[in-house]
Amino acid sequence: MADRRTEVVASLVESLRAAGCVFAEEEAELLSGAARDDAHLAELLARRVAGEPLEHVVGWAEFCGLRVQVGAGAFVPRRRTEFLVAQAVALTRSGAVVLDLCCGVGALGAAVAAQSPGGVELHAADVDPAALAYARRNVAPYGGRVWEGDLYAALPPELRGRVDVLVANAPYVPTEEIGLMPSEARDHEPLVSLDGGADGLDVHRRIAAGAPAWLAPGGHLLIETSARQAPSTASALTSAGLAVRAVGSEELYATVVIGTS
Repeated sequence: MADRRTEVVASLVESLRAAGCVFAEEEAELLSGAARDDAHLAELLARRVAGEPLEHVVGWAEFCGLRVQVGAGAFVPRRRTEFLVAQAVALTRSGAVVLDLCCGVGALGAAVAAQSPGGVELHAADVDPAALAYARRNVAPYGGRVWEGDLYAALPPELRGRVDVLVANAPYVPTEEIGLMPSEARDHEPLVSLDGGADGLDVHRRIAAGAPAWLAPGGHLLIETSARQAPSTASALTSAGLAVRAVGSEELYATVVIGTS
């Protein structure tokens, strides 16, 4: 049996390498582990060779030590966004109200809740119903509630003025730069999760403008951005009346702007 598995994995590695997969060995193990049988494995391999993101093919992504459920048509949480989670966790007290806005599959909210020993009141909101189908599963272990709609319009009125930690990995790629993204993102993730408008910051400005009405006194808004765009993201938060600072990680190539009510 072990010899059979070794042969299967070796064949997968060969096919993946031929398709240009850099981490063919690791991917072969994941595909093999996700397959129900040989026919299913052949189907998974064909999808991956055709260019579909590995996470969509196997049905999950590793994020902050969690196995986050994802699937076709959903935005895959990036490793650099783990830096945003770390910043949010440092600001999250026991019992805090945490809101994951533009939540996608709910990875950020789930990760913050998982790393908050005292527990949190978790909410997640997004405009994409397909992503929210995954978000419901990902936040369920933490008692999270999911809301569908455009930014703050999705939220129940009782959350107004109560949010202690608001995390947002909103789209921030300028429209004209979408075509420069890797095909895995460009062709397989929803445009609404990538396109940030002419300068990439349309959604950031909307989030910043609405935040003061929803944040609790002393509450925090954390937005992932790029090093190049950070001054403009920070300006949007400042214009909303928040006290602002920016932090970054060279290791993860990550930048987060934090505004405090």
